[in-house]
Amino acid sequence: MKYSFMSFSTPEATLEEMLAIAKRFGYDGIEPRLDSKHAHGIEVATSPARRQQIKDRINASGIKLACLAASLSYADPEKTASMVLQTHDRIDLAGDLGAPVIRVFGGPFPDQIDREAATAHVADALLKVAAHAADRGVTLCLETHDAWCNPEHVAAIMERVNHPAIAVNWDIMHPVRRGNATMDSAFQALKNWIRHLHIHDGPKEASGLLPIGEGDIDHKRALELLKTIDYQGFISGEWINWEDYNVHLPREIATMRRYEAEIA
Repeated sequence: MKYSFMSFSTPEATLEEMLAIAKRFGYDGIEPRLDSKHAHGIEVATSPARRQQIKDRINASGIKLACLAASLSYADPEKTASMVLQTHDRIDLAGDLGAPVIRVFGGPFPDQIDREAATAHVADALLKVAAHAADRGVTLCLETHDAWCNPEHVAAIMERVNHPAIAVNWDIMHPVRRGNATMDSAFQALKNWIRHLHIHDGPKEASGLLPIGEGDIDHKRALELLKTIDYQGFISGEWINWEDYNVHLPREIATMRRYEAEIA
């Protein structure tokens, strides 16, 4: 499997430093979080010349740009038009840099809109940007997150969209914690569309993070399931406001590699 980590682990690291950290600890890629004032310098406002410099530097490093993590969401009708425009800009950023994936959210929806209407609304918004994403070689991956932790709800959007440039970022924690799902049921619902993963462990009935293997999120089982579909995407650690990266980055990838060896 290929592993990356989000810049929430290293918010003060420059791009050069982030690439060096990935190499030092055996990660295959990095996942910069956009619009969060992280020091990596990858943002929509980045100039075309600087984008090319960034792409060249990443390519030369041997570390991949696994994903751009955006906070775009589409379920609120009052915000959707703006979000669609912002999505086009971020697709161009990803295309210019050679990032294959952009993480997006469904987002919360107003009380006056029911689940069926929200599903249609998110799907329609994603369809508006799907062709542009395909043209730029980018896949938008909707995360199991916020109002869309239930994997069946995300699958309903995927079925409605039915476009190869629209897929799923399976955050393996959220369906178990908040989506009334097991690891197996989440995978079965989403397996046709999984193109990116977020991993992190913690207690099922509370917030907060724990080292992988000390919480209730069965990462080893997730790996077993991914092997059944010959998963080729990245598995990306999302560790927000947690320990020093020198502590958790080497430890978490070591645990995942050990799990891989055990199920080989």
